Amino acid sequence: MRHKTALCAVCAVTLTLFAGCKNNTPANNAAATQDASGQPAATGSNGAAGNNGGAAMNQAAAPAPAPAPAPEPITVPAGTTVSVTLSSGVSSKTSQDGEEFHGSLAEAIVVGDTVVIPRGANVAGVVREAHSAGKFKGAASLKLALVSIDIHGRPTQIDSSLYSQVTKGKGKRTAGVIGGGAAAGALIGGLAGGGKGAGIGALIGGGAGTAGAAYTGNDRDINLPAETTIRFKLEQPLTVTM
Repeated sequence: MRHKTALCAVCAVTLTLFAGCKNNTPANNAAATQDASGQPAATGSNGAAGNNGGAAMNQAAAPAPAPAPAPEPITVPAGTTVSVTLSSGVSSKTSQDGEEFHGSLAEAIVVGDTVVIPRGANVAGVVREAHSAGKFKGAASLKLALVSIDIHGRPTQIDSSLYSQVTKGKGKRTAGVIGGGAAAGALIGGLAGGGKGAGIGALIGGGAGTAGAAYTGNDRDINLPAETTIRFKLEQPLTVTM
């Protein structure tokens, strides 16, 4: 009887151990990773969830791309010719000292291969002197200066040479601009025949130097009609941000 009792005890212990091993199978371990709601339990930093979190943090910490470098400004050197087409007339007889005049660039301003200021940009100038022939013993004078050019749609102050034209005696007329005689030629052509004459005059005046050229006519006053093209020169460099 004692032998039977001992054998039953051994069998009971064996069954208990077997049941414990069965509960530690992979399926049971997987079930243990779920919480009460049936969702996967969070894993440690070395688990799949931890790896995904680390990747998200790395993306958030990635530096923003560097901004594109700003374009380098371009300097238009002193002495550059600025060709201007008047939008309204100017006259030694009707204009006043300090009066503004307006026009547009007849030619683009180019530095190297870059168009810095396009053709057609608005310009503004000031009448520095306007003397009628009737008030100065038959002599008339007209002096103009360019004071601003529109860059990116905004007026930008400049310092230009002084364009001048003078008449003496019976209409003998001289015109010039510091730095070039082409402006005088263009002006004389404009007086002689409007736009077409201005082009012809520019060719004639191109080699006249700073002394200008002479024009003889009956009108002793100086009249620059609209569409007349004259040229100035920059006295100071002009820096333009592209």
